[in-house]
Amino acid sequence: MKALQIITPGDIQVREVDTPVTRPGEILLKIHYTGFCGSDLNTYTGKNPMVRLPVIPGHEIGAEIAALSDDVPPGFEIGMACTVNPYTNCGYCASCRNGRPNACRHNRTLGVQRDGAMCEYIAVPWQKVIADRELTPRQLALVEPMSVGFHAVSRAGVTDVDHVMVIGCGMIGVGALVRSVLRGARVIAVDTDDGKLALAKQLGAGHTINSVTENVHERLEEICDGHGADVVIEAVGAPVTYRMAVDEVAFTGRVVCIGYAKTEIAFETKYFVMKEIDIRGSRNAMPEDFRAVIACMKRGSFPEETFISGVYAPEQAQEALERWKADPGKVFRILIAQ
Repeated sequence: MKALQIITPGDIQVREVDTPVTRPGEILLKIHYTGFCGSDLNTYTGKNPMVRLPVIPGHEIGAEIAALSDDVPPGFEIGMACTVNPYTNCGYCASCRNGRPNACRHNRTLGVQRDGAMCEYIAVPWQKVIADRELTPRQLALVEPMSVGFHAVSRAGVTDVDHVMVIGCGMIGVGALVRSVLRGARVIAVDTDDGKLALAKQLGAGHTINSVTENVHERLEEICDGHGADVVIEAVGAPVTYRMAVDEVAFTGRVVCIGYAKTEIAFETKYFVMKEIDIRGSRNAMPEDFRAVIACMKRGSFPEETFISGVYAPEQAQEALERWKADPGKVFRILIAQ
């Protein structure tokens, strides 16, 4: 079968690889769409320290069930649309013992530490397949990145009395925004791109701030009556946005970090103590986050097509990544169609 493979930074090729054969407990999936994630772009540009090259990228999956091994339980049928929980968990590390397998110490994500889904078929354990009778593979390819944002909101414990500032309105930040709105919070979206901020407004953000053309601190003081945001969700991964999160969160507020910063960051650590803030990491997503995104999509008010910046054939993958690399602020999700 054909598969996309990142060979070295800057070099992605279509190659022939063996078609997988299902083992006991596995489901064979025919891949229709796979999304390029920010981690895939970092792999392509040589900035992903966790990847093992060469690798087949892709963990944002829209597929259909092609074959079932004999011991797959009822509920799965050939032809059903599905997505995949792309993480592994060992079952014995501290995270797994504490009921948080999404943060497994030994996690191996599809397309990062092991080959992913930018190919014609993959075989995965049935426990990792999330099938649905209503959504299409194209819609389901957007579930995983949204679920990461949904999980961050759960980590923050967002409620309907909170002001929530989401820094970064890419796909994952949008997920955090949508989930916060669904929980009844008052949401403030921060980004550098007016187009993304307009979409944030459409999705329910009560306020938007362009951090290039506006003073974030002054706007936030106005919006939050001088108290700062109860919750700040950092979905960029840059020194300036990490510091913004700590500087602008309210006293006794919560900061949730999703983005990976590429360099060390210096903080005014006095704010950690003076404000008595909670700083929480948010990694991947839990099965309930996937279910929550799917339920949101089924309500019919979620503009999935708005988030698809382009659909490319496998042979056009290098063109797609170069486009994203040249203007990252203008891209939500690029899909590869098999």
